[in-house]
Amino acid sequence: MERLRPSHLLAWEEEYRHVVWGGPRSISVVEGTIPPGSRVLDAGCGNGRYLLPLSRKYNVVGIDISVNALSKARSYLDRSGQRAECIASTITALPFSDRSFDAVVCYGVLQHLLENERALAAQELKRVLKPSGVLFIEVFGTDDMRFGGQEIENNTFVRKGGIVYHYFTELELVSLLSGFTQVDMESIRTEKSFRGEPHTRHHIKGKAIL
Repeated sequence: MERLRPSHLLAWEEEYRHVVWGGPRSISVVEGTIPPGSRVLDAGCGNGRYLLPLSRKYNVVGIDISVNALSKARSYLDRSGQRAECIASTITALPFSDRSFDAVVCYGVLQHLLENERALAAQELKRVLKPSGVLFIEVFGTDDMRFGGQEIENNTFVRKGGIVYHYFTELELVSLLSGFTQVDMESIRTEKSFRGEPHTRHHIKGKAIL
């Protein structure tokens, strides 16, 4: 199956050879919505920055396209005395039965897919959620300072190394999640200084309820 994966997905294998652990990220939004002990999928878990804190409260499974990323995630879990199942998989064809999870966390993942892949991923995330399940999501927005480059699809660019970056509008993201009964998204813009000049980081973040 390795040879069937598109090159922009294989690029993550190389990327995670040198990505360093940045510490665990906050899961306060998840904790405020999903009760402890629930079954949660970290879809695109990378090296475990959300997987580790999720493992402390939930029955969590992490999937990622990169074997290198999963190896690092397992290492961080082991060193912290935590456990979580880690599975190599693409988000466009999840290896789980329908209605398997109470919640899915998908932060910083859909932005690295092409248009047809984003549609497949949205279908898969919906498929594996239980009725009334919650999808937590975050993507790059079109006002982000890094918007631009070699455009291969609308608002989609490929960078050195082959990794794809897509930048969403709120309307586009809501449309992608049209199969959910409730979708609540907000744009988060933060100012960053780069070489003495102000720049904007733009994320769209929220949750969708099935």
